[in-house]
Order: sequence, then structure tokens, then C-alpha cells
Amino acid sequence: MTQLGLDIPVFQAPMAGVSCPELAAAVSNAGGLGSLGLGAMTVVQAREAIQTTRALTGRPFGINVFCHRESVPEAETVTRWLTWLRPEFARFGGEPPSTLRPLYRSFLGHDEMLDMLVEERPAFLSFHFGLPSRAAIDRLHEAGILLAVSVTSPEEAITATDAAMDVLIVQGYEAGGHRGVFDPLAPDRRLGTHVLLAEVQRVSSLPLIAAGGIMTGMDVAAVLKAGAVAAQLGTAFVACDESRASAAWKAALTEEKGRETAIVTILSGRPARGVRGRFAELEARPDCPTPPAYPYAYDAAKQLAALVAASGVTEYDAFWSGIHGRAARALPAGELMARLRQEMAFSLSGDN
Repeated sequence: MTQLGLDIPVFQAPMAGVSCPELAAAVSNAGGLGSLGLGAMTVVQAREAIQTTRALTGRPFGINVFCHRESVPEAETVTRWLTWLRPEFARFGGEPPSTLRPLYRSFLGHDEMLDMLVEERPAFLSFHFGLPSRAAIDRLHEAGILLAVSVTSPEEAITATDAAMDVLIVQGYEAGGHRGVFDPLAPDRRLGTHVLLAEVQRVSSLPLIAAGGIMTGMDVAAVLKAGAVAAQLGTAFVACDESRASAAWKAALTEEKGRETAIVTILSGRPARGVRGRFAELEARPDCPTPPAYPYAYDAAKQLAALVAASGVTEYDAFWSGIHGRAARALPAGELMARLRQEMAFSLSGDN
């Protein structure tokens, strides 16, 4: 990964809806690798975000796309789900929608997005929820783009290695946001970052980027000592000045009495870790039905959150966060990077 020219082995996670050109550029300008999450963007929006970031930094930055398998839920599943959620909407004087939309398009088969990325040639491109086709991988490699994918198990690491990935992002169970599992219906061993890092090293010789529960320079140093070449931090950047997270989201992390986190599936249709809210309570109910597949369930959750926002209620919002979210620091991204560098250097110097 020497072509990325990093001064500090820190990747800013490409959090869709939180990452933006200003945040990505600030991290890259500080010596790390800033990133943009394109999952919620159209091709036009994605190209504009890439070009805007290039205007803000002359250094490399990363791009991320979702590779979920698109599956239209059965009408009966949607009706059952919306009927079950009806009392939640009614609490705030609303009605659930009659249908659900797939809010996020998958990169799989998205030729227009692929063409745009080949034209724009970002330095680094990562995949979440799985891998694209071999034909797409070959085209991206031909464009000189370094490719990575999130893996949550040794088995996924083997698949990714065989698929000619250049780098693996080892996502531990502590991580905030959506689990990068290739198959959300398959058993999940829920391996922590350090355990997973050790297991993946036994099955792949690719460079590994550790992700999950990493908030400080000491945490970065710890995964470097464990064999990672870099660390990916997401929640640590949510509270930064440049982040597009809402004020309520940032407060949920930084307030003195921050809430615990939980893995919840029914909010979006895929398992994701965030600040514990109403959807965690709903998922624990014995009468909770199976939600529609990702991202259809997300549409209902977002509409419900928008409805209750007028009442100042945030319990339905998706405040994604890793398990150590309360360690987030409300700082400009450049200043956070400087502190991470200092903490990392101090921790590593202590071993000498």
C-alpha cells in the first residue's frame, strides 16, 4: 500500500451519510486516508463528491461501495412488517407507508457506477457486504485502483483473497455500523477485532487493515503490533467538526451519560451496531416478525424517524456507533489525526 503515501496508518471509515469531501480531505491532508461512502449516492452525486474532494486535497483518498445482493421482498413480508410497525407510527400521529423502496442500490451489476469509477480512478476502493464480479474487479485493477473488502470471518478472507483483492479490512464485532458479512443469513461467529485479525493472518498473506473498537492512537498501535498494516476508524470521526452526522448523533456519543450500543437487524434489514434505541427494544419482543431484506426495511425506519423528529424524539434514529463510542472526541479532523499520531507514537515508543 506504499502508493497511498500515508504518513500515519489511519484510514477514516467511509461512513455513508457521515463522510463527505470536507472530512475525507481533512484526514488525507493530515497524513491518513480519508474516505467517501457512495452507498446512498447516484452516479452524478458520487462523481461530484470525488471531484470536490480532489479540489480539497492533492493526496490520495478512498471510496466505498455496497455489494449486497438485491432481493425484492415478498408483498406478504412487507405487509406484515408495516402492520407490525403501525402502532409505532400511530404514537406520533402517522401511518406507515404502503410500500417500501430500496434506498441504496448495490454496486453489483451497476455498470454506470463502475464506468464512473474507472474514469475517475480513485486511489483506493473498498467493498462492503461482499464482492463484485470478477469482470468488475479486473476492470478496476486495469485502471490502477487498489481494491479492498471488509471481511468478518476467516472464510470470507479466503474468498476475498481468491478473488484477487489487494487488501483485507478485518472488521471485528466491536465495529459500529453495518456488519460487512457477505451473507446476512449465514451463522456469524461474532469474532472480536484482535481474535479475527489473528485468524485471518493464518489464512491470508494479504495486508490487513483492522477495524472495530479503535478510538485512540493506543488502539492503533495495538493492532499494528498484532500484525495489521493500518487501522480503520469510523466512530472516532463521527463527532468531528467536518462530519455530517446530526448534532443529536454527535451528542449521543459525546454526552456524559452516553448510551450503550447494540447490534440490531430490524432497523435496516442487516445487522448493524449503533447506540441502543427503540428498534433494539422492538427487536427483543417475542412477536417481532422477520423484517424485509436490506435496504427495504431501512425505508420504513427512516420514515418513522422522520415522523418523530418533529417531536424532538431521536430514539428511532440510526446512530451507528462502535462499542467504545463514548470515547469519541469533538475535534476538527486534523486535530484528531494529530492526537492519534501522538498517542500512537507514545505507545509504540514504550516498547523500545
